[in-house]
Amino acid sequence: MNDISPPERSLAALLAELTRETASLFRHEVQLARSELAEKVRRAESGLVLAAIAAVVLLVAFEALTAAAILGLATRLDGWASALIVGGVLAVAGALVLAKGLANLRRDNLTPRRTLDSLKANTRWAKEQLP
Repeated sequence: MNDISPPERSLAALLAELTRETASLFRHEVQLARSELAEKVRRAESGLVLAAIAAVVLLVAFEALTAAAILGLATRLDGWASALIVGGVLAVAGALVLAKGLANLRRDNLTPRRTLDSLKANTRWAKEQLP
């Protein structure tokens, strides 16, 4: 029987390996972040294109409906009063829609959550590995 144990690695060798592994891990995390951000940008891009198309169609529809509402109210009120009422209602509705749209574009929605969680876990692991 041979009771020869494998030679123990020096502290310098262990630190060199830790440095290499940490650098490799960092490169993989950067790649994950790039992939995740690219995916989020693609999703946001397609959403913005569809929103722009919808905005043009809705603009034309709202113009027609606005004219109809003003003309309808003008049978009971002066033309300027009808236009003022309809314009005020549309301004409030537009402000509400704008607020919702801006809330959807918050920075929070673009944060690469999986990458950040992975980086936190890797940081904890690295701290546990140090003597």
